Amino acid sequence: MEKGTLVEFRLNGDRRLAVVDRPEGKKHWVVVDERGQPYTLHPRQVTYVVTGQAFKSGDISSFRAEIQPYLDPSSLEVAWELLVEDSELADPSGMALLLFSDQSPALCYAAHCLLSEDKIYFKQKSDSYEPRSKAQVAELKHQLTVEGQRIQEWQGFLQRVNQALQGEQVEWQNSDRPRLEALERFAAFGEEAKNRTPALEVLTAFGRAETTQAAFQLLVDLGLWSPHENLFLRRSQIPTQFSSRVLEMAQCRLADPPLDLDPERLDLTHLKVYTIDDESTREIDDGLSVEFLELGKQRLWIHIADPTRWITPEDELDLEARRRCTTLYLPTGMIPMFPQELATGPMSLTQGRICTALSFGVVLDSEGAIEDYSIHASQVKPTYRLTYEDVDEILELGVQAEPELEALARSAKRRQIWRQSQGAITILMPESSIKVQDDEITIDVLDNSISRQLVAEMMILAGEVAGRYGREHGLPLPYRGQAQPELPSEEELLLLPAGPVRYCAIRRCMPRSEMSITPLRHASLGLDTYTQVTSPIRRYTDLLAHFQIKAHLRGDALPFSAETMKELMLSVSTAAYEATLVERQTNRYWGLEYLRRHPNEIWQALMLRWLREHENLGLVLLEELGLELAMRFNRPIEPGDRLDVKVTYADPRQDVIQFAESTEREAQPVGT
Repeated sequence: MEKGTLVEFRLNGDRRLAVVDRPEGKKHWVVVDERGQPYTLHPRQVTYVVTGQAFKSGDISSFRAEIQPYLDPSSLEVAWELLVEDSELADPSGMALLLFSDQSPALCYAAHCLLSEDKIYFKQKSDSYEPRSKAQVAELKHQLTVEGQRIQEWQGFLQRVNQALQGEQVEWQNSDRPRLEALERFAAFGEEAKNRTPALEVLTAFGRAETTQAAFQLLVDLGLWSPHENLFLRRSQIPTQFSSRVLEMAQCRLADPPLDLDPERLDLTHLKVYTIDDESTREIDDGLSVEFLELGKQRLWIHIADPTRWITPEDELDLEARRRCTTLYLPTGMIPMFPQELATGPMSLTQGRICTALSFGVVLDSEGAIEDYSIHASQVKPTYRLTYEDVDEILELGVQAEPELEALARSAKRRQIWRQSQGAITILMPESSIKVQDDEITIDVLDNSISRQLVAEMMILAGEVAGRYGREHGLPLPYRGQAQPELPSEEELLLLPAGPVRYCAIRRCMPRSEMSITPLRHASLGLDTYTQVTSPIRRYTDLLAHFQIKAHLRGDALPFSAETMKELMLSVSTAAYEATLVERQTNRYWGLEYLRRHPNEIWQALMLRWLREHENLGLVLLEELGLELAMRFNRPIEPGDRLDVKVTYADPRQDVIQFAESTEREAQPVGT
């Protein structure tokens, strides 16, 4: 190369121009760029030599300016269309002639720049460039379009995130969902989350740590999650929304109810029907009546809502209920098994409206055993919508106008005594109801009142009747049972303080209940056969029992064979266990959050039992809240001792709670 030759080379990937100044050694050259900066180059580092003109380093800027107007990449498409048919090769000189009808040094270099930067139409082949095929060009154009769209979407996403972080109202786009969902998965599942890369990219883009806690906080900061987001629910397989198809079917059933398969329903609309629930309950699935017969006899009626009137086996609503398997009751609200329009509408036993039901008529003998029973598809008209508190008040006041309630209460008490004579085991541990509304937590301990005992006994009675009917007719139903527990001896139990401590010891010995398509004894209920049928709007196994019993009452073929029933029970049991776990974990979270918010409160605790005595770790009951929690003691203590405690540390998200004993009052044994 001669002095004054303009050459191109690359420095850290960038295109540079410089003028040859002098040789350096045998093979290298010293070149000088437009700023006077010298570089030593090997000939292999030179990517283009501008021929036909001598230059000085001061000419480089004007040379750049001269070629700038010709650097339009789209001009290559015209050249490609001319060359592709014959696959003609092109070099910078030939391309300059083709594009610009001139082969001046500047235009030849402009053609070189276009060809060397091109990623679509031409590929380099030695010192020339070969046109790509039409198929290759089409694919490359598609890839560039997709990439451009991706970059545009990413920039838009970053902009919307910044707006949301500044408190502005943001309308998220469909293209944002994959990134936000990846962030949600990472926040919920951590290292186990699938496809974490988009989440990590987002965290990095906003200078946040690549941790689940940082992902959680970003979602909170964006207003997409609450600080108390239910991660237990998010980690589960439980659906929280109904699909549009399910909602459409629900609307269709409301507008055009299916044909009633039981047109000859028993008309019980003349009976006074009481529905008794908590005030917040919206799915009313049971009601009670008493029919006064001759000779002082009474027929108890347990009316159960009949959702099978509105659905058929294997339809969209049935399959959705099967997938959910239960209504989920959480402190923050419920997640229903059926769409609300149906569940709280025509499926429920609504006061003052004629409703379809499955009614169990039962006559008890003097001891409380079943003397006679019948089951009917029926029509009822609920008379009173009562709360447990209403019923307790009516019974306490002895309201003469409601003798049916008094009769129900007496029958419930007789049933309870009879079941105890059959070996029923009663465990009366305090239960708490935790509600969260507008971020305010309330915890109420449920009283074991007469009204609750009344309803519980009537529901158990309906379950025994359903089990008997299934057993007598050989129906495959979801029978529930429980093996006989090995309880502590009477002497051992008497050594424990009566009440929660003793009940806790008994509870530890109780085996898990089980389900079978054949009748089982239920030890703790004291029944030889039992099938849950009283919550078909919110428990799928109850719905299955309704399908089977109603079909048999009509004389129709059973919708579910024994084998199918067995398979359904297996899958539903798995889903129900997951739902129960989510309910328990969520209640515990809000219980700990309530305690965290009351750090200065002193709670009375009852020591129930040892968890690990060698570590001084025991289970205590906070009696005012009905919460059972672990506590480590720093002094000798025994089950049954009461003590005052304060929360020293609580972290609901990490499931940690620590107590310290208050010194205001010494621990006292129960009863002192």
